[in-house]
Amino acid sequence: MGAKITYAVTAAVLVVYFVLVGSRGVMLIQHGTLLTVTFGVAVLVLPVIGVWFLWKNTQFVQRANRLATELDAEGGLPVDELARTPAGRIDRDSADEVFARRKAETEEAPDDWRSWFRLAIAYHDARDTPRARKAMQHAIALHDGKPVRA
Repeated sequence: MGAKITYAVTAAVLVVYFVLVGSRGVMLIQHGTLLTVTFGVAVLVLPVIGVWFLWKNTQFVQRANRLATELDAEGGLPVDELARTPAGRIDRDSADEVFARRKAETEEAPDDWRSWFRLAIAYHDARDTPRARKAMQHAIALHDGKPVRA
C-alpha cells in the first residue's frame, strides 16, 4: 500500500509540475517575439513528453498489478525465500540461486505468462531492473494474447 501512495503522490507532483511548465510555455508564446515563441514551443514539448511517460508507466503498473492479483488468486505468487543481510538487503548469492530456478522454469514453459511474471520478480530481486521490466512486459503480452517479440 505504501508503494501505491508513493506512486500517487509522485504522479500528482509531476502533474502539478507539468501544469506549471506548460503555463510558462504558453506565457512565452503569448509574448509574441520569435525568440519567446520558439522557447515557448520548446518548453511545451517537455510536459507532453512527461505526460506520455507518466501515462505509459501508469498503464504498465496497472497491468502488472492485475497479473499479480490473478496469480495470487491462483496461489502462484512466488514465496519470498531470499536470504537477507542484517540490514535487510537481499543477499546476492541467494537472489542468483532463485533467478537460476526461475530462468529454468521459464525456459521449460516459454509461453506461460506466469513463469515470465516470476522471472521478472527474480530479475528485480537480482537488481536487474531493465530486464525485470522487459520480462514483465513479456508476461503482460502473453497474458493479453498479444504478439510477443523475441
